[in-house]
Amino acid sequence: MNDDDILKKVTLLGIYKKKPDETLNDVMLMLADTGMYDLKEAKQIFKQLKADKYLVDGQLTLKGITEAKAAEEMFKQ
Repeated sequence: MNDDDILKKVTLLGIYKKKPDETLNDVMLMLADTGMYDLKEAKQIFKQLKADKYLVDGQLTLKGITEAKAAEEMFKQ
């Protein structure tokens, strides 16, 4: 697993765990604030998630939810 895969998984998990009143932009800014990546990289990851159909209309798809749950299990270990 390369760094991009890890960043995608963490991003999906962040979106999955977001509060109902938080937007995708809020999640992006929060993740960028952790120092995990900068805002430019965050935007690129979100764009890739949309292109890969993990995100549609600002919501996780079934594919995105499944991958986020798998990431959650992976990080629990």
